[in-house]
Amino acid sequence: MGGVDNGEEPEALPFIVETLSCSHDQAEEQLIQRNGDLRTAIAHIITGVIGAGVLSLPWSVAQLGWIAGPVLLGVVFPTVTSVLAFLLCDCYRYPDPEVGHFRIKSYPQAVKLYLGEKWEQICTVNVMISFWFTDVAYLITTASSIRAIEKLICYHREGDEAFNSCTVQEDSSYQTIIFGAVQIMLSQIPDMHNMGWLSIFATIMSFSYSTIAIVLGLSQVLENGSIKGNISGIPAANLTEKLFIAFEAIGDIAFAYPFTLILLNIQDTLKSPPPENQTMKKATTIAISVTTLFYLCCASFGYAAFGDATPGNLLTEPAFFHHFWLLAFANACVVLHLLGGYQIYSQPVFSIVERWTRRNYPNNNVFMNRQSSIKLPMLPAFKLHPFRLCFRTAFVLSTTYCAVLFPYFNQVLGLIGALNFWPFAIYFPLEMFFKQRKIRAWTRTWIAFRVLSFVCFLVTVMGCIGSLERIISTKFS
Repeated sequence: MGGVDNGEEPEALPFIVETLSCSHDQAEEQLIQRNGDLRTAIAHIITGVIGAGVLSLPWSVAQLGWIAGPVLLGVVFPTVTSVLAFLLCDCYRYPDPEVGHFRIKSYPQAVKLYLGEKWEQICTVNVMISFWFTDVAYLITTASSIRAIEKLICYHREGDEAFNSCTVQEDSSYQTIIFGAVQIMLSQIPDMHNMGWLSIFATIMSFSYSTIAIVLGLSQVLENGSIKGNISGIPAANLTEKLFIAFEAIGDIAFAYPFTLILLNIQDTLKSPPPENQTMKKATTIAISVTTLFYLCCASFGYAAFGDATPGNLLTEPAFFHHFWLLAFANACVVLHLLGGYQIYSQPVFSIVERWTRRNYPNNNVFMNRQSSIKLPMLPAFKLHPFRLCFRTAFVLSTTYCAVLFPYFNQVLGLIGALNFWPFAIYFPLEMFFKQRKIRAWTRTWIAFRVLSFVCFLVTVMGCIGSLERIISTKFS
């Protein structure tokens, strides 16, 4: 495959972002130091995958029941995600007749090189929209966890008799704004190569609150002395409502797994040898296996504990409020984890936009390319880029504003998961695989993957319909 599996880099390796020859990007490539390894790749994946989605999974399984829920969550979605991620890993080294191969830094660039400029333009816009909406979901999740901590503090201070009086204002504006302000500062991290420490920290936090959610669910099952729930899931008033809610639940599960949009960004942080695709496949296998185990335990114990009363966010369930310190710590871990989760999905957007400006305005040293060295007392010196500061701040402010307007946890997760799932996790990776391996039409491989793609397309349609209906009905009810 023209050196796809070759981990050694040729000298003067030209790296291309938008065209196959660009001296500016080539110089930039030579300055990049890739120190990533299996450990950091796993941390990046888990930071991007175990996030807002895990807390809604008990609710999703509750809507689908004891058969469809665990099968979709523990078998179908992780298998599809892993297979398509493996195909995408092999797209990282693009074959070139002159130099053998060169690195692909992002998902849109891979689409351009394999499928052409037309698809690259469509993909770039949709990728940036997708990342933007994912960050909105993370802001909503953070506000939900902060509200839970506030209610826990009130409950702990006032005691059992004052439980019903411990009401927290449903308007989550100020919690969202606080988190957005912190993200403005974190967004000044130059790129993903410099945030391995943040992903490792976020991974520890995600394991912490996921484990606490599992333990709390299991303890509630033991306290009940029985397993709640049924085969068909939570009943609805009529078949139409049941279908809409089930579609939304499928969208929630779809949101919980795919990370293909950031896969190539993560792979580009890896050093070689060994070959990057081998390291990335191993990291994908480990990360998805660990994630699936946590997802199944969290979702199953949550549904078994509460049955038809399963909450949309397990860590905001009042039944757990007697475990004050543990639940408060878990929600704090959610907030700390999403500090890194937000950046995992923001940095690719920053990279795309800033490369575009450098390429189109190479001589603008007043605003676009200007940088100044700043030294504050008791802090190390850092470089200030006016355009980076303005654009990244505007990006964070826009996501914060949208999260304030639409603070609907499950519905937003379902919609984003559905919109992302088929085009980015299925369609584009398959099309690139067909081009790379020269798969002919109507062969068995071609037919099998086309059928898979069509089924996944139906999942996306169902998830979008269910989530949109629920957002509309919630907004105007």
